[in-house]
Amino acid sequence: MTPANESLRQASSPPAFNELFEAELDQVVKTLRRLGVAERDLEDLAHDVFVTVFRKLDEYDPERPLGAWIFGIVFRHAVGYRRLARHKHEVMVPPPEAPASATPDELARIEARQLVIEGLDVLPLDRRAVLVLHDLDGHAIPEVAALLDIPINTAYSRLRVARLEFRAEVERLERSKPSRSSP
Repeated sequence: MTPANESLRQASSPPAFNELFEAELDQVVKTLRRLGVAERDLEDLAHDVFVTVFRKLDEYDPERPLGAWIFGIVFRHAVGYRRLARHKHEVMVPPPEAPASATPDELARIEARQLVIEGLDVLPLDRRAVLVLHDLDGHAIPEVAALLDIPINTAYSRLRVARLEFRAEVERLERSKPSRSSP
């Protein structure tokens, strides 16, 4: 969470929509990507999220964390997106090539990010959301459970299973990657 976002999240009343949009756009896009929205649809779905935020901003309870409230909206949009038939049987295209000027560190970050996204892709959305919220976004399990409106023990169970599935998929992907040392 960035310091700018932190100040918005601590406000006692909802911020102006334009401030909220500026502060949260990157996080919304990142979360949508982590929840399985295809790159080509991120901009449109992020727009839809902020239309919903705008419409419901008067209903926001300042006692709740703003980020958690927005995540709930993002999650519902991601669920709807993934339910659409056209998104269930897509042919995945390889990720775009890294720029020729990329440093080895940048290449490693690009590869690691792609590995995480591919590892998350195998998880059902209910477990994926818990893993993203807890392990990637740093929310405590009681907060995750409240956000997703599930019992705390269910959240812990989903996190445990999601970690196992994610780890197995990442290991499988790493084994199937061609070795860099081979000609």
